Amino acid sequence: MQFLRQRIEDQIHAVTGLDSSPVDFTVPPGDPGLFGPDSAVWIVHSDFTSMLIGGVAALYLQMLDPRVLAGVWDHSNFRQDLHGRLARTAQFISAVSYGGREQAEQFIARVRRLHERVRGHLPDGTSYDANDPELLAWVHHSQAYSFLRAHLRYRRPDLAGELQDRYIREYRVVAQALGADAGLAWDRETLQQCMDRHRALVVVDERTREVARILRQSADQFKGPKALAGRIFMASALDLLPPWAQACFGHEPSGLEQRWRLAAVSTMAQGLRWATRNGSMHRARRRMGLS
Repeated sequence: MQFLRQRIEDQIHAVTGLDSSPVDFTVPPGDPGLFGPDSAVWIVHSDFTSMLIGGVAALYLQMLDPRVLAGVWDHSNFRQDLHGRLARTAQFISAVSYGGREQAEQFIARVRRLHERVRGHLPDGTSYDANDPELLAWVHHSQAYSFLRAHLRYRRPDLAGELQDRYIREYRVVAQALGADAGLAWDRETLQQCMDRHRALVVVDERTREVARILRQSADQFKGPKALAGRIFMASALDLLPPWAQACFGHEPSGLEQRWRLAAVSTMAQGLRWATRNGSMHRARRRMGLS
């Protein structure tokens, strides 16, 4: 049983890139980082299952802005190394959420430097720049929306409204540090308004469909139960999207399909939580002298 538990956790760390992360979450002792153990961010970001599904949902939303999609299309090797890109994104989220302040700020500075090179033009000639505050806000809002929706659906549906609003306010710190310094949501109502306003900028073209296809088929590299779990997780990410975004990807699940996936994910999540004893949150709690 101990071997099985360790094997599952090792695979979780491979997906999240935790063991290859440059961040040591156990130091310096007593450093709360950007948020700290009493924060809503530590609550919402603590569960591997909901963060994985929410992260994929955020990617689906982000690619609906053609400027964000162009930055990924032109300046990354996601088509050859999708899982590597997902792991690097997971490393960033865990670093800013649970790392000590200095290490979190170093990760943010690193991303800002990478963004300086991510600029170009869309096929129609429109320019894009990864440091555009509007694009940074969209990426941030799509993450906050998806992470919170996933946590409510797959971890704590009874999370108090005050904590949900506090999470949205707290997580703004990362977006502001990256350069999204205006127009950021501060509660559930303003987050929904931001999502609705950005809907007018949505474009679905061949490149959008190609990235969506790569995401959906990413589970096919696995075999047996892992492949089945991957397909369920990918479809569950689409279930989280607002109806207008689901329509962009031709996702029209029945109520029965969604209930079946919710039950399947909830069952798998129990095993994943049982196996996880040394994630970034656990290491950060040890840094703070907590059990």
